[in-house]
Amino acid sequence: MQDQRIEKIAAFAVNITKVLVIFYLGIVEVFKIGKSLRDKLDFEFDISRKWATQTYSILKKRQAERKVAGV
Repeated sequence: MQDQRIEKIAAFAVNITKVLVIFYLGIVEVFKIGKSLRDKLDFEFDISRKWATQTYSILKKRQAERKVAGV
């Protein structure tokens, strides 16, 4: 009877350990995916930021030209 109880406790401990390891590895993968996405999106945002800056400067230049022209 005592041996069966010890076996059940050991099996339970092993199963809990497995669940915790799987949970930990899942969290690690989520952080890896997040970092990878952030790196890729930073590149895309950099291109968009440059385009927006250029477009904004063109707009400001045209507004200044219209103001000088009195339109």
